[in-house]
Amino acid sequence: MAQWRCIKGCGACCHLDPSDRPDLEDYLTPAELQQYLTMIGDDGWCRHYDGEARECTIYETRPRFCRVQPDTFLEMYGIETEGFNDFAIDCCHQQISGVYGRKSEEIQRYRQEVG
Repeated sequence: MAQWRCIKGCGACCHLDPSDRPDLEDYLTPAELQQYLTMIGDDGWCRHYDGEARECTIYETRPRFCRVQPDTFLEMYGIETEGFNDFAIDCCHQQISGVYGRKSEEIQRYRQEVG
């Protein structure tokens, strides 16, 4: 069975364009939604994403909604721990494909490393 994990040099989740996530209000508190919206740069990427290094510059202190972990997914999406792994992998597949393309190097690498 594939095991979810983040892969270095991806950053697809840091593409925060709200038009890609029309249901933000369904799982973010009003304060989190405001924070989320202030994090979006003019290009749709998080202001804390280093595009050259392809990594988060605030990783250790990133907001709750940036954390891919069972307790956060239970609170935000109602995903039970036993469903977390498959749900997180599916989210990554969708986000990486949406940001970089279904045949991109990033999605191929994700599939190779995770599944």
